[in-house]
Amino acid sequence: MPSWNSRGLRGSVLEELINLTNDKYREKKLALVQKVPTPITPIEIDKEKRHITLAYFEQKSTVDYIGAVQGIPICFDAKECAEDTFALQNVHEHQVTFMRDFEAQDGIAFLIISYKKRDCYYYMRFCELERFWQRAVQGGRKSIAFSELSSNYFFETGHNTYVPYLDMINQDLQERA
Repeated sequence: MPSWNSRGLRGSVLEELINLTNDKYREKKLALVQKVPTPITPIEIDKEKRHITLAYFEQKSTVDYIGAVQGIPICFDAKECAEDTFALQNVHEHQVTFMRDFEAQDGIAFLIISYKKRDCYYYMRFCELERFWQRAVQGGRKSIAFSELSSNYFFETGHNTYVPYLDMINQDLQERA
């Protein structure tokens, strides 16, 4: 079983920005999206500071966020990438399966990838993730080069929103129509 403190807080900056964005979207009645909590079993607790110092994940998580945008179900995972290559090992098979099943129910599944070195975000549609995933499963490259990504789905922080992913969902919907 994976240890909670061994994973560190990967993605925590991006997730905090998304949480703030989701609060703004909720206030404006544009979307209702929540962070999916990951159930943990505490092993060690610092009673003086009243916090968990070691824990194990009880089960595999699905995705980081789930909700609805104007009646459309969405789910997504937030990933941070320090370099120009995104390793597919950062996405787990059970997450891909969940996202595939979510899309089969007419939902929209995607990744938000923060390219920290370039200070930009990428909205990866599930169909794009699936293409790269299948390539890896069939023995091909197990990472995604920055140059392989569609220029249409890069975005930067917005004026009033930290991670303005609704514009990308709208673009995704237009391409699906």
